[in-house]
Amino acid sequence: MRYAVVLGEALIDLLDGECDGAPVYRQVIGGAPLNVAVGVARLGGSVEFAGSLGDDALAERIRAFLRTAGVGDRALTTVAAPTTLAVATFTGAEPDFRFYGEPPSYGQFDAAGLDDGLISDAAVLYCGSIALLCEPTLAAARQAWAGTTGLRVFDPNVRPRLLPDRAALTAYRDVVAGFAATADLVKLSAADAEVLYDGADPGVAAALLHDLGAGAVVVTRGAAGALVSAGGEALLIDAPKVAAVDATGAGDSVMGALIAELLDTGLPTDAVGWAQQVGFALRVAGLVCESPGGAVSMPTRAAVAERFA
Repeated sequence: MRYAVVLGEALIDLLDGECDGAPVYRQVIGGAPLNVAVGVARLGGSVEFAGSLGDDALAERIRAFLRTAGVGDRALTTVAAPTTLAVATFTGAEPDFRFYGEPPSYGQFDAAGLDDGLISDAAVLYCGSIALLCEPTLAAARQAWAGTTGLRVFDPNVRPRLLPDRAALTAYRDVVAGFAATADLVKLSAADAEVLYDGADPGVAAALLHDLGAGAVVVTRGAAGALVSAGGEALLIDAPKVAAVDATGAGDSVMGALIAELLDTGLPTDAVGWAQQVGFALRVAGLVCESPGGAVSMPTRAAVAERFA
């Protein structure tokens, strides 16, 4: 069976909530790569999650959630650390995250945790997000990237609060360049593009990534949809109209949907083929935005078809 491996972080998001009229934080299982893996599984794809979890009760909740979601754990390791927390505040539906836990539980996954056979036989390998800011996990991701025979997909998932100065940004830009050079697909947001490339718009960012060697580039633009750039052609894809309440995990759901489509139908040959896959992915994201939380909101194909019939 064709399957994907998703390598990166798993953590707990703390989202604003209310109980008996008092403000509280709701615990929601998250981390961009975990959201991606759950998104793939909910859409019918076979997927394994590669990463490190802490050794506390919150980590056990994450493990149980992954099992229930149908995500494989053959490359999931346990480290002696509390689970990292990401506290989210919102401007409208968009979350802003601050991270707590040092060293981060998700950043201790290293090359020793890799299953070489699992990686080499994967039809799709995803790497990306904030776990790559941690040297052990970055080294593991680079080894996996070099060892796979499948399609390579990458998402920088920039978190500006974790890039406190120009030196940190420059270092991460170099990391992005290294993965983009041999990526079949790079997915990023318009906000990612602005941070990484000094205010660049989606079209400029896509061109820069192509110059590095990236195959297809998808730049999500929130409610405005997405730009798809492939085969020398760029297309703008509209997003469906939805009543958004929480955009947490929306970009991750786009990546999850694209991976599920790659597993199902393979690599598109041109921008039009990519546009069809991205159109579906934007419908998935639209449905995610209509529910609070990230991974818990990832829909099934049946739910997407019913919502956007």
